[in-house]
Amino acid sequence: MAVALYRKYRPRTFAEVIGQDHVTVPLTQALRTGRLHHAYLFSGPRGCGKTSSARILARSLNCAAGPTPEPCGECESCRSLAGDGSGSVDVIEIDAASHGGVDDARDLRERAFFTPVAGRYKIYVIDEAHMVSSAGFNALLKLVEEPPEHVKFVFATTEPDKVLPTIRSRTHHYPFRLVPPRILRPWLERVCEAEGVAVEPAVFPLLVRAGGGSVRDTLSVLDQLIAGADPREGIRYEQAVALLGVTDAALLDEVVDALAAGDGAALFAAVDRVVEAGHDPRRFAADLLERLRDLIVLQRVPDAAEKGLLDAPEDTLARMSAQAAKLGPATLTRCAEVVHSGLVEMRGTTSPRLLLELICARMLLPGADGSE
Repeated sequence: MAVALYRKYRPRTFAEVIGQDHVTVPLTQALRTGRLHHAYLFSGPRGCGKTSSARILARSLNCAAGPTPEPCGECESCRSLAGDGSGSVDVIEIDAASHGGVDDARDLRERAFFTPVAGRYKIYVIDEAHMVSSAGFNALLKLVEEPPEHVKFVFATTEPDKVLPTIRSRTHHYPFRLVPPRILRPWLERVCEAEGVAVEPAVFPLLVRAGGGSVRDTLSVLDQLIAGADPREGIRYEQAVALLGVTDAALLDEVVDALAAGDGAALFAAVDRVVEAGHDPRRFAADLLERLRDLIVLQRVPDAAEKGLLDAPEDTLARMSAQAAKLGPATLTRCAEVVHSGLVEMRGTTSPRLLLELICARMLLPGADGSE
């Protein structure tokens, strides 16, 4: 039975956590020097490594060779806390979404005073910590403030502001961030190579964008693409475009070229093709806004691809450079503002196609003449 990619490639050590050096480096140093705190708060968007890092911290603390930043992976504690392990009675993961009440907190408080069964520490990993009720946090306050020497807490949350300030002030807070494309794309290429899957280069920017910087979400999308791909051909650009619902780059080129030429007939014909192909007009407008943004950046920073500001194949970059030169900075900025305003108007509209056509009509209007 195939294992989901996000589980298969879940990091086992801090060195394997990507894009979070501002968190993993100080944690590694704290484990190396023994300057450990009793409570940690890991916050950040979903799928960026909070719970995985909490599990790595638990392995590092209870490893037979530890506390160490590099768990041996061989001792009983390391094996039980591995991805395919049976779990450890000394590492208790609690989902606060369903166990965040005052009774749950009191039960935790009573059990915390019992010494660990096999490990060095008893570690409580409280996921979705913002879901703990105020009464639940108040019941935990004394324990978090002055815990027994054998107890450690790791709170993981997407909304740290909802964690009671008195609890937050007693933790070491580590904010996780979304992983930038310049780090995520090379890592995805390595994953695809390890899986033996051929992927067209144009697919990677789509993958990175679909995941939105979340490693777990990106791997879930990649898993879906691999499952539907022909093993001989690998993942093709057309397949990714169809599955992810993004706009084909050829359609965006057509619209931008029509704008540059002031050709209303070609522009409205492109809109008709968008609708006939079953694309969502809102999604098309959002993709067009992103293309305009890329053109603005490319015009101001010709080497934007080398600097990591853009991620696109060579032929697409050459086309975009020509488009940016034709349109000019004033027109590009005005068109981007028109599309952005149109996207706001599209929310809740019953006729998205009509609004998309109106957006195109506004973009075709000449800009205001600022000369005398």
